[in-house]
Amino acid sequence: MVSIAIGADHGGYNLKEKIKPLVKANWIDVGTDNEESCNYAKYAKEVAKKIQRGEANFGILICKSGIGVSIAANRYKNVYAALCFNKAMVKSARTHNNANVLCLAADYITLEEAIQMIELFLVTEFEAGGRHEFRVNSIDLPN
Repeated sequence: MVSIAIGADHGGYNLKEKIKPLVKANWIDVGTDNEESCNYAKYAKEVAKKIQRGEANFGILICKSGIGVSIAANRYKNVYAALCFNKAMVKSARTHNNANVLCLAADYITLEEAIQMIELFLVTEFEAGGRHEFRVNSIDLPN
């Protein structure tokens, strides 16, 4: 079973908790555990580190807009976080960009949309080779 690191700030907490029982996966929940105001960057870092260490195959990050968590997660080497609002964006994020973290906007999508996007994210393969792989490989900055 695929391992997914999932994290959310206070704005994404409720959606995170609703998603976990509906998607079959080995969930690694890095928090938050309530609706008290908190720093989204903390949870983006925890998910990114799980990806980097190979402890999770994929990551899911949720905040109100999805913007903050996507910016924060993309600061980490070999983490490709994509903010998606529909299944077409999810498919492109996986096939063209090899995204390994799906960022969701709790204020702009429904639970049903979130589930559909996550399920598609997990089964869609990267189109390795050719122009997409070359482009993705050119993203990371040298040390």
